[in-house]
Amino acid sequence: MNSRMSWRNAMLATSALCALSIAGAANAQTDGDLVEEIVVVGSQIEGAKVTAALPVTVVDQAQLDNVAATSGDDLFRSIPQMGDVSFNSSFLPNSSNSARGDVGSVNLRNLGVGNTLVLLNGRRVVAHPTSRADENQVPVLTYNTNAIPVSGIKRLEVLRDGAAALYGSDAVAGVINTVLMDDFDGLTVEAQYGSAEGTSLREGEFSLQAGKNFHDGRGNVTLFANYTNRSALKAWDQDFTSTVDRTQLFAGTDYAGNATLDDRVTTTPWASLTAVGGTIRQNGVALTTANGAFHIQPSTNGACATALPNGICLATGATTISGADRNLRFDTSGTFNPSVMPELERVNLFLTGKYDLTDDLRAFGEVGYYTATTHAIQTSTTNLSGLPIAIAASNYYNPFGQAVFANGQVNPNRLPGLSISAAGVPVIMAAYNFVDVGPNRVDVENSQWRFLGGLKGETFGFKWEGALLYSKAEVEDTSDGISATLLQQQLALSTPDAYNPFNGASLDNPSIGDNRPSSQAAIDAIRVKTVRKNASTLSMADFKVSKVDLFSVPAGDVGFAAGVEYRRETQKDDRDARLDGTIKFTNSATGLTYENDLIGSSASPDTKGARNVTSAYVEFAIPVISPDMEIPFVYNFEAQLAGRYESFSDVGDVAKPKVALAWDVYDGLRFRGSWAQGFKAPNLEQVNATLVTRSNSRRDWYRCEADRRAGRSASLQACSTASTLERRSGNADLKPEESETWGVGVVYEPRFIPADYGRFTFTVDYWRVKQDGIVGLFGGGNAITADYYARLNGSSYANVVRAAPTADDIAAYQGTGLAPVGQILHIADQYQNLLPQEARGLDIGVMWSLRGTQYGDFSVNFNAAHLMKFYRSPSPGVAELVAAQAAGQIDPSIFIGGGGDLIRQNGRPEWKWSASATWSYDQWTVGAFTQYIGDVEDTQLLDAEGDAWVIDSQLTANLYGQYEFTEGLAANTRLRVGVRNLTDEKPPLSSDGYLGELYQPYSRYWYVSVRKSF
Repeated sequence: MNSRMSWRNAMLATSALCALSIAGAANAQTDGDLVEEIVVVGSQIEGAKVTAALPVTVVDQAQLDNVAATSGDDLFRSIPQMGDVSFNSSFLPNSSNSARGDVGSVNLRNLGVGNTLVLLNGRRVVAHPTSRADENQVPVLTYNTNAIPVSGIKRLEVLRDGAAALYGSDAVAGVINTVLMDDFDGLTVEAQYGSAEGTSLREGEFSLQAGKNFHDGRGNVTLFANYTNRSALKAWDQDFTSTVDRTQLFAGTDYAGNATLDDRVTTTPWASLTAVGGTIRQNGVALTTANGAFHIQPSTNGACATALPNGICLATGATTISGADRNLRFDTSGTFNPSVMPELERVNLFLTGKYDLTDDLRAFGEVGYYTATTHAIQTSTTNLSGLPIAIAASNYYNPFGQAVFANGQVNPNRLPGLSISAAGVPVIMAAYNFVDVGPNRVDVENSQWRFLGGLKGETFGFKWEGALLYSKAEVEDTSDGISATLLQQQLALSTPDAYNPFNGASLDNPSIGDNRPSSQAAIDAIRVKTVRKNASTLSMADFKVSKVDLFSVPAGDVGFAAGVEYRRETQKDDRDARLDGTIKFTNSATGLTYENDLIGSSASPDTKGARNVTSAYVEFAIPVISPDMEIPFVYNFEAQLAGRYESFSDVGDVAKPKVALAWDVYDGLRFRGSWAQGFKAPNLEQVNATLVTRSNSRRDWYRCEADRRAGRSASLQACSTASTLERRSGNADLKPEESETWGVGVVYEPRFIPADYGRFTFTVDYWRVKQDGIVGLFGGGNAITADYYARLNGSSYANVVRAAPTADDIAAYQGTGLAPVGQILHIADQYQNLLPQEARGLDIGVMWSLRGTQYGDFSVNFNAAHLMKFYRSPSPGVAELVAAQAAGQIDPSIFIGGGGDLIRQNGRPEWKWSASATWSYDQWTVGAFTQYIGDVEDTQLLDAEGDAWVIDSQLTANLYGQYEFTEGLAANTRLRVGVRNLTDEKPPLSSDGYLGELYQPYSRYWYVSVRKSF
């Protein structure tokens, strides 16, 4: 152990020495003259150097090699300014309501998905068509980073500044421009194989780059292709994912024994049921409550009302999951070994071409194609209270069923001595997990096309360019499911092939599996495949002109750019017929009809929307003072002025300005600053969704309070969760979110250091972003808290819709001093423009390079992001709850979301930094990369005082070595061996095992690659 720690500490110390870096996947040259020469993002003036006033990070090929990313998600995560990654391949919900499969997302500054504009070769990319609910519980859309071909990237440009005035909507936090390889002449092939140590994850890649110049170099065609095949990462591979009961992982901490850590599912194969008609007695002894509630359990759990065959019994009332029946909770990971990351097959193809028609006119084009298919194993299906299923009296296994079936056979499973008629009674499934049906297989196919063609040239000294772009993204999400109609039919059979929910599960370990399955015929009869098909498109036409010397002023030439753009965006969400209301379900016991027919999923209507956007912009680069003017303390001074107008067909018009200034005190010391206004249009789903119904695990705090007062639960946090329906609706009256960004910084390049010691660049930038009208919801959790607070004060919260209290409800509240209430039927909410938030931070960069020495070439880069403030003003309703909690009127262990100081909460660490170092000598190259992520609070795990569990910080290091052969048959061959996460750091522990928004769910990763050029 000591030797391992010694080795680990030595490696981390080495990483710290490398900590002069910029990348993390985003830091190569930062600022400086080199950046000004190659950078594209930040200005529309072709050939201008106005980026002197802007904080830009450029990741070149050396930094890309050090990061060793195998996907766009890996690459973008390594950018210190990147916030949490809410769309990721390890997010695998057990329904198709969220994006899943091969996805990654973009979130600069933690300002939220959709606030960063992503460009490919300087133009927009199509949005991924499937949304996910963000922390505000509204559907957000992202650009799928995994659709970006990592092996074909020439460089990555990150503008860390608001740029709506230049690029339009979504550029609130900044812009990321991916520049792909082109102008290649030759053939290069590369193969790579890697694996995550101690896991089942294996990954193989094959890449090809081919290009050809023709017509004496007037034209070029370049193709690059990448194929990736990855095996699944399984839950049983690592202790933090092998079980959903994580209590043992927190042994010895202050949170040991916290009920939140036991995430075993409260809906289990040990059925909770309700007999229709009220109390049922056997020989005068009540088997059910007054409302007819009873459940199935092992006889060893005690308190049995009557015995059933094979060691199980029937007990009165609902399952007491938080008390005597806690052992019945279902361990989804411990049973099925589900996928933590899915099996993957990905293909990326990209073709670029150009041809000089004349000396001043060039035609160019792009064709891109991406497809990825993932296969995942997920847990079994559970029923929801919003879709009650009737078990007919004719069911062969119904203990309260018919005495004699219609075929004349005596029912062998009806209990004797019942107080009901020979006709029996139907039973309603209250809570049941279809474990014997098995895990669900989920297959997701993503695809994306991109076609671009354009012309560029120079006329009357003006450079101009115009292009047409069409891009389409599609997702087909196919998963196993259970039809409510087919299930109800199978539950009505009076033969042994009826589905049997009364047989319990494993007696040896009631939390694991179900070794008492229904017949295979019954299981096959109820299974269905469900398909969700989503598509989004982007059609765009643009034309722009620029001139670096529009006219002259005493300090030099004024640069100019102007352009117009038209784009059409569409999104279509085509739900399965069993979810969108096409195939309905009618409960045979109540006669009520429901708009969906899929067990475990809520009704979800199809959604579609489209918008047209017309925009125009103008930009000036103005030299104010030049070096040859010889003004003291002002070596150089220049400004960038820009403005943009956009007209949306659905949410109105906006116009936003930007100003950026750069002041060189002397050659090598530059101060810079910028101010801009920005905007983000609400996405098409937020505007056009009719009714979005979601089910979330929530604690009903008012009922939990009754349980605590009655002694059924030790604390509010020990209370059981339940699936709660939340009905959210779109809002056609939403307005664009407004923002204001400003920043100041300094760039220092010490000229006094002799060239023999290399070139140094130091940058520090302070930034602030204020946003207004952020689209959000009050939130289901807050609504339940508001109802809890209101009812403690003799009132109620209207948006929490409850059933009338049953006899069982009334009994549960007796002696607590609380008025009885019924179960929550649903929570109503609507998307709305909410109150402001403000974020502030500091970016620090250091770059050093030394080339042409007798010992080789050296480069070191460091990039740090410090989040200093992140405050979201709570809405009036949230503010009222916060004030009540501060006054001691709401239990401190209840988390109230939607406002306040959010630094270090969940995916917002105060510090993130990364560093890379490269040494090249003759044919040898060694590269290192290290990344630090600061600690954060886990708001899902609170103690009795309301203090959150702290998810530790993490420091990791990558290392690779390569040799390029130059002679014989091996000439032009490169061999590379590398490792990511050299010291085998596990992702820090959280209440979910690990925090997937910040960390990958595996540790040390080894890889080897061979590249050959012809």
